[in-house]
Amino acid sequence: MTIAYLGLGANLGDARQTLKDAVVCLAQQHTITVLAKSSVYRTAPIDASGDDYFNCVVKLETSLPARSLLRLCHHIEEQFGRERPYRNAPRTLDLDILLYGASSIDEADLVVPHPRMTERAFVLVPLVELEPDLILPQRGRADAFIAGVADQRIEKVATCQCMVATNPRDAAATTAPSNDKTDCR
Repeated sequence: MTIAYLGLGANLGDARQTLKDAVVCLAQQHTITVLAKSSVYRTAPIDASGDDYFNCVVKLETSLPARSLLRLCHHIEEQFGRERPYRNAPRTLDLDILLYGASSIDEADLVVPHPRMTERAFVLVPLVELEPDLILPQRGRADAFIAGVADQRIEKVATCQCMVATNPRDAAATTAPSNDKTDCR
């Protein structure tokens, strides 16, 4: 079994819901165990056009070889309506293999670690959220690259605002929203 990290992004349709559904889709694969998911972040497109992106990172354990994981990612993208009319086109779903164990892969259609991951806040911030002490093969600590992307707009998206009741019986009696809110994940 190999620990891998995937970057998920979308900026067409209901992008936030697409990310949630894609994580569920990954978790339903018998060759994958989803170990953790970062928060969802909203970011400006980089070297691309279109609306803002929603992004997250997923840590998983898989029995798939890297190339099979890539094929699965492409299949899932297609299931979500991904089209590739031109480079960096807006997308319904993008799944990138960021890391695959300690492997270093350099092939025409698969480069791991992802070649631009240290240049993208939408990858580094959620990745470091999941693994604060993560070491990138042949590059060093992931958090050491965050200062270099500080000029890129990125904001954590609240997934829901659930009211918190101090007593479970009080929850049904609450008629006005409370100022005590929590992020429900």
